[in-house]
Amino acid sequence: MGADLFNEVLHNLLSFQTIMAILMGVVGGIIVGSLPGLSATMAVALLIPVTFGMEPVAGLTMLTAIYTSALYGGSISAILIHTPGTPASAATSLDGYQMTLKGQGAKAIGISTVSSMIGGTISALALLFLAPPLSRISLAFSAPEYFLIAVFGLTIIGSLASKSVAKGLTAGIVGLLIGAVGVDILTGYPRFTFGSISLESGVSLVPAMIGLFSLSQVMIQAENRGKPKQQKISKDKMSGKVLPTMKEFKSIWVTILRSSGIGTFVGMLPGAGGDIGSWVGYNEAKRFSKNKEKFGTGCIEGVAAPESANNAVTGGALIPLLTLGIPGSSTTAVLLGGLMIQGLVPGHELFTTNANITYSVIIGFIIASILLGVIGLAGARWFVKISGVSESILAPIIIGLCVVGSYAINNNMFDVWIMVIFGVIGYFMRKTGFHPAPVILGMILGPIAENGMRQSMLMAKGDLLSYYLGRPICVVLIILTIISLFTPLFMKWWEKRGAGKPAMGDHSNEEKM
Repeated sequence: MGADLFNEVLHNLLSFQTIMAILMGVVGGIIVGSLPGLSATMAVALLIPVTFGMEPVAGLTMLTAIYTSALYGGSISAILIHTPGTPASAATSLDGYQMTLKGQGAKAIGISTVSSMIGGTISALALLFLAPPLSRISLAFSAPEYFLIAVFGLTIIGSLASKSVAKGLTAGIVGLLIGAVGVDILTGYPRFTFGSISLESGVSLVPAMIGLFSLSQVMIQAENRGKPKQQKISKDKMSGKVLPTMKEFKSIWVTILRSSGIGTFVGMLPGAGGDIGSWVGYNEAKRFSKNKEKFGTGCIEGVAAPESANNAVTGGALIPLLTLGIPGSSTTAVLLGGLMIQGLVPGHELFTTNANITYSVIIGFIIASILLGVIGLAGARWFVKISGVSESILAPIIIGLCVVGSYAINNNMFDVWIMVIFGVIGYFMRKTGFHPAPVILGMILGPIAENGMRQSMLMAKGDLLSYYLGRPICVVLIILTIISLFTPLFMKWWEKRGAGKPAMGDHSNEEKM
């Protein structure tokens, strides 16, 4: 990083807007994560409209801060009331809740906070040093490669976003069809607009995201009205010191570093997510432990391992996103939309033409990971009270944000109706086992794939198959696409491996909660 670039990055990070964005992102992420049923994906989708009026650095830094903080926030309710705030916190509840039952809830929160901070910081440093050289690969990309990278990205999310590969791919195809609405890329002729001028520019991405992820979740939460309420957090669960002692930290620092490395690697694998990273980190900590039987009874390693791993996934997942435009999880699929809305295209240009923005966001992400630990330790006793907030209070607030956010994009009521329609679609998708992430990814990658394919057909001059097979990067992408379709089968096999069987049994139970 040259002196001029360093000065630009420093100027960006020291601006009042960026500082406030990081603070809002960290605090907001912790709050959303600690609320059972809400997710980092929903929070990012809901707040993308807020970033429209912000500078790109401030807006994107806030979204990445929300991403990592929400994963940490999920551990609060997982530890204290045995209800994971996010799926990535399910593994934490195994030992975290047992510590709470022993009167060590404050200590468990402290260990979770420190582990999350270290895991997120390590993965952010990996992002800083690994992403720029990897981005050079995109220089060799042309129309055929962009077509295959779009297909690759679609199959990844499609195969892992739901329990059924067929349902995931079906949702992705629906997204592709929606992405085809609007004016034809090459001919300029309107398609599937049904005479509506508002649809000639296509279905607005942000209202669709807000509807699919946020409004649909509120509708799901509304079904819980009248059901028994979750248990409240009593004062005795947060008694004692929050900050772990030096002796305790010395006993877990190797586990934290190992799990951080595992989480970063899992995050880099397209299609993996925080839940997979946390379970792999937990099982590996158990495998390396000399006292395996203590896991599940309230040991501090059982909290440190999954928490450092799931926060390390965040930086790892941003590496393929920024370098190749491949999202590693549902949240990064939404972040991809946020990048493109700001006019930033993943690839080499992010680290050359837009280097001042990209490096500012990455270093802002490092700051957010550290700030997460500071705010988490200082506010732990207050954040725990948030997870008891009633759905009847949350629902109107979220719906109001959905409507305002959708309208504010173009000051157009049509976008609000788009949000409502996609909210209903998202609700029925969730109820029938479909995941909304492939739909959004199909809408984003559809035009890229179409443009690449049609240009490839012109470049191939009639022999499309030979043209693709004659390009080494295309062959690699074809192989990776095929592998990604079989990844769910591999993940199921991994979960059934010897050391992971007891934990994985609990995993399935946690996910049902």
